[in-house]
Amino acid sequence: MDVLISGAGVAGPALALWLSRHGISATVVERAPALRTGGQAVDFRGEAHLSVLRRMGVLDAVRAARTTPRDMVFRGTDGRERARLPAAFTAGEVEILRGDLSRILYEASASDAEYVFGDWITSLHDDGTGVDVTFAHGRPRRFDFVVGADGMRSGVRQLVFPDYRPKFQGYYFAIWPSDGDDRDMVCAPGVLTAPGWVMFKSAVPPELMPDELIAPGVYFDSISQVRMPAVSSGRVTLLGDAGYGSTLGGMGTGLAVVSAYVLAGELAAGGDAFARYEALVGPYARGCQGNPGPFLAPGTRLGMWVRDRMFGFLGKAPMFARMDLKAATAIKLPDYAPVR
Repeated sequence: MDVLISGAGVAGPALALWLSRHGISATVVERAPALRTGGQAVDFRGEAHLSVLRRMGVLDAVRAARTTPRDMVFRGTDGRERARLPAAFTAGEVEILRGDLSRILYEASASDAEYVFGDWITSLHDDGTGVDVTFAHGRPRRFDFVVGADGMRSGVRQLVFPDYRPKFQGYYFAIWPSDGDDRDMVCAPGVLTAPGWVMFKSAVPPELMPDELIAPGVYFDSISQVRMPAVSSGRVTLLGDAGYGSTLGGMGTGLAVVSAYVLAGELAAGGDAFARYEALVGPYARGCQGNPGPFLAPGTRLGMWVRDRMFGFLGKAPMFARMDLKAATAIKLPDYAPVR
């Protein structure tokens, strides 16, 4: 069996690793010319996330590269501290920079999977027995299955579900390089900013947001969610943010590695693998999705006052700082039997 994966971020390399464990050939194509480095901190929380990392054999490497979680400090425009969100609420059991995680997963899978950088899928033709794929630069190839693990702006999703658009959640965010403390924040109604990033509320839909707002070196995007009736069509399916994404606040990294484990196991089991994958991962993923905008940057002064009181309560009642665990662990992972 030959599987093509679009995207070498987190979900793609995780799937490639698991497919190789099941004796399935994996090819990963990535638009970027090389593995992406840097990025924001991401985290894993709960036994479902950690058990998959442990089974992958990368948990020790992830822990070795972990960051030091810090409280998020919210200040008013006068510089005085208004509230503090405990690190226990934001960082999970293990926090790591996204680029470091991507590197670890790539290194764990590269010896058994084919990686093609600087290229991307331009067309897919599914004839029921396989998928003929054309690329921007490489020669056409045929695969048994294709998986889009290429993020919120998935090119594979656009090819297979051309009419679908992620649901805009009413907020935007931007990230840029900075040496400042990105968890020491200044807030106003509908706005939250810190060195290296900003989040703001807006009624302007993404399709009307002017491109002039995007400066060189700045990553700018809407806060949106991907909620689709189905993420598979024929021999093509979506994984991670491409199929179940929340731009921020959806435990997307843990979801990506858990979903990759399930998808690889179901493909190895044969039969209607995509249907079983969606039946297991779909409800779990939707339970993990969230919109951090109103939570972190409410649009009114009253909303800010309520947020500040709630954060203060979280600091005094640590048990509530783990409310997210219910969603993160709300899946019973099957025991697949890798061939190695």
